[in-house]
Amino acid sequence: MKVAVLDYTGKDTGRQVELSDAVFAIEPNDHAVYLDVKQHLANKRQGTHKAKERAEVAGSTRKIKKQKGTGTARAGSIKSPVFRGGGRIFGPRPKDYSFKLNKNLKRLARKSAFSLQAKDSNIIVLEDFNFEAPSTKSFINVLKALELDSKKSLFVLGESNKNVYLSSRNLKGSEVVTSSELNTYKVLNAGKVVLLEGAIADIEANLSK
Repeated sequence: MKVAVLDYTGKDTGRQVELSDAVFAIEPNDHAVYLDVKQHLANKRQGTHKAKERAEVAGSTRKIKKQKGTGTARAGSIKSPVFRGGGRIFGPRPKDYSFKLNKNLKRLARKSAFSLQAKDSNIIVLEDFNFEAPSTKSFINVLKALELDSKKSLFVLGESNKNVYLSSRNLKGSEVVTSSELNTYKVLNAGKVVLLEGAIADIEANLSK
């Protein structure tokens, strides 16, 4: 598929770039996308939740009342979960939620994500650009020129660019990543995916293996 190349002012450069059908025009695999997004979100979970159970609650260990003759249920500890201030029954414990997926499935998921965005015409190709110094105002001007100032956008660079990254860092609706930092969640979470020319070859090389 061919896509027009724009400059950072939003103007058509008159050039077109060929995007590989093997990456940007496959039949999306919804289950692969689901698994990859699920893994990404699971791996971000800290899993440090913890509640004190009966043995961990501070309190006296004396028998709080006699065994028989009270007319109520027997009780041997104030730390029992049935009493206020007692331990929690089957409370949460620290847990590692991460899990692994094989590389081929993750590649399929990323290709599916790009294909879904391409199908909805949500991919923009931009010629490589740079700023002389970090400037949030300059990056906002780029967003306005591309009509992305009110949309969530993902800019994909071919290689690390400190000035462009720092210029975008304070903006909630926009994220700048390199092609090696891409994942399925980020691609699908963006309203528009902006690919810089220098990133296309890397993306296609990594996903066509």
